Order: sequence, then structure tokens, then C-alpha cells
Amino acid sequence: MLEYLLVELTLPVLLAAGAVTFVAGLVKGALGFAMPIVMISGLSSFLPVELALAGLMLPTLLTNLSQSLRQGWPAARSSLLRYWRMLVAIVICMILSAQVLGFLSGPVMLALLGAPITAFALIQLWGVPLRIQVARRRRAEWMSGIVGGLYGGVTGVWGPPVMVYLLSVDTEKRDMVRVLGVVFLIGGVALIIGHLISGVANANTMSFSAVLILPGMLGLWLGYKVQDRLNAALFRRLTLIGMVVIGLNLLRQAAGL
Repeated sequence: MLEYLLVELTLPVLLAAGAVTFVAGLVKGALGFAMPIVMISGLSSFLPVELALAGLMLPTLLTNLSQSLRQGWPAARSSLLRYWRMLVAIVICMILSAQVLGFLSGPVMLALLGAPITAFALIQLWGVPLRIQVARRRRAEWMSGIVGGLYGGVTGVWGPPVMVYLLSVDTEKRDMVRVLGVVFLIGGVALIIGHLISGVANANTMSFSAVLILPGMLGLWLGYKVQDRLNAALFRRLTLIGMVVIGLNLLRQAAGL
């Protein structure tokens, strides 16, 4: 990977990576999620999956910090306490699953992520209600965290299972965006820790990731302006459409098309 960084990261490649990150930040600012999904699908189309995974780490970490604190620390703290089960499960499972990255091929990783994203979003768009009963929400939180953490350590994307849970309990738009920011922030820290251990995150790959911080934050800032204009129904529909597009793109890449 070091040789790849020294030889292949030319100016056109860096500009393309910056453009992907800007778009990812824009989508995240507007919808509150999808930055790592857009980045891993976009970057992995012209970079090794491992390098794409490393590249998304710092931009997603800082944009999630901004998103989680947008309504202030008290609101973020409330979300942290409300969803502690999910957060604990994500952190533990992400650090553990990060260690198996080298045993899974890129196409397998992309397929494992793309299939469930696409299926859930299409079902929701077709109007099939998927609701979690109040009595089962604690169990569902644990399961969402476990599945999200297992996916996150391997692919760098742990949002879809969390999104499934939040959409299934009809979370209000502002609350949903803030909760996603908190969950993604904690998960981002766990992701970096896990891959410092696995070796994917190192001085060279983190330098590449640091270059992508600026375009990511610029995209986020513009995306916030879009988000503030969206009503709840349109926000939900755009979220689901975005999940379908991203999921299908991941499946396309997994198939080598």
C-alpha cells in the first residue's frame, strides 16, 4: 500500500478523490448520512478498497462531530444517553470485525453492504411498513448496533443498520440527523482504532485522509443549507432514494461491471 501511495496518487487522482469527498459531504449535510457510503463506493472505483477505507476516516470523523453538535452539546448528550446500547455494540463489534478485513475480498465487502441497503430502501419506497414495536426496541437497538459494527469494521460503513432502526421507529428529522451524527462520530473513532490495530490506518494512509478533510467540510456546509429547506416527508423519501442508488452502485462494483 505504501508503494501505491508513493506512485499512484497523482494530482488528477487526488482531485478526483477530493471531488468524491465534496459530493459525499454535500449529501451528508443534506440528509445526515451516506458520506462513508458515497466515499467508499466512489473512491474504490479508482483506488484499492483498503486505501478508500482509510481515506474516508478523517473527513467522516470531523463532519460527524459537526453534525452531532449542530443543536448544541445538551442535545448531543441526550442522544448519547438515549442510544447507549447501540453505541456500545457498534464500538465493540467494529473493533473486532476490523481485524478480518484482510480475509475478505473487495467485491465480497461491497456485496455484503449493497444488498441489504437496496432491499430495505426499496421495500420502504413501495410503501410496505416496517415498524418496530415499543416492547422490542431495546433488543432492536442492540441488534442494529451489532450488525452496524460488524459491517463498519470491514467496509467503513455502519450507517445502514442504524438508518433502518431510526426509520422503523419514525424518528423526527432533526432528531434523526443529530442521532446519526452521534452514532457515526463514536463509530468513526472505533473505526480508526480498529484499523490502527489492523494496519490499514497508518501515517501514510492518514495523510491521504487528511487531504480530503477540506472538500468534505465544504460539501457539508452547503448540504446543511439544503437540509434546512427540506420538509419531513421529502427528507424521508430522498433518504430512501439515496440508499437505493448507493446500494445498487455497490452491487455494480461488486459484480465488476
